[in-house]
Amino acid sequence: MLLGVNIDHVATLRNARGGFEPDLLKAADICEENGGTSITTHLREDRRHIKDEDVCNLIKTIKTKLNLEMAIADDIQKIALEIKPHSICLVPEKRQEVTTEGGLDVAGQLDRVSEFIKPLLNAGIIVSLFIDPDEEQVKASAKTGAQFIEMHTGAYAGAFGSQNEEDEFLKLKDAAKLAQQLGLKVNAGHGLNYENVHRMHEIPGLYELNIGHSIISRAVFTGLAEAVHKMAELIK
Repeated sequence: MLLGVNIDHVATLRNARGGFEPDLLKAADICEENGGTSITTHLREDRRHIKDEDVCNLIKTIKTKLNLEMAIADDIQKIALEIKPHSICLVPEKRQEVTTEGGLDVAGQLDRVSEFIKPLLNAGIIVSLFIDPDEEQVKASAKTGAQFIEMHTGAYAGAFGSQNEEDEFLKLKDAAKLAQQLGLKVNAGHGLNYENVHRMHEIPGLYELNIGHSIISRAVFTGLAEAVHKMAELIK
């Protein structure tokens, strides 16, 4: 498996005081040097952490790949088409949420999603859909033309260590198997940390894990280089 590192919360810390510290580009460089195989950022509609200039600067400077998380929003689509990241991941977005709370309802808006991603696909950008590990959502995703899904692992992470862990894990495993049968590649992310990530090895064919909050949290105590390196070692 590959490791995509989400650096949104480096920007959150920077924005708390304004200015340029900590340096987002330096953070991306450290992630790449220590096992990160892509850099993920979420350009939210309210720009609460990542800013337009951040994605423009990152696309010019990183050595690996930029994965841009985005909502179904025309202005964000326009930016993606201008900078052409390696990939985008389409996520649901609510202004009042602290973080992404669930998967995208592809089945309930199949035509809208399919039409929205067409220009991105035509521009050569890889498209992933962030969905719950649900059979209906997987089947709908396969109809859109997207090449990837990213399974929302939040329910599994929340249930880890409880009697519900196995049920939530099996949902991920079954969804991944179905997606691959339908021709989709599979990523996963949300809530994964140093304690629960090992079970992702039990899901055959997972391509990349996107992890941010846990890595940045550990980095407060151990430094970013160690935090990324440790996670990269765990998912090898």
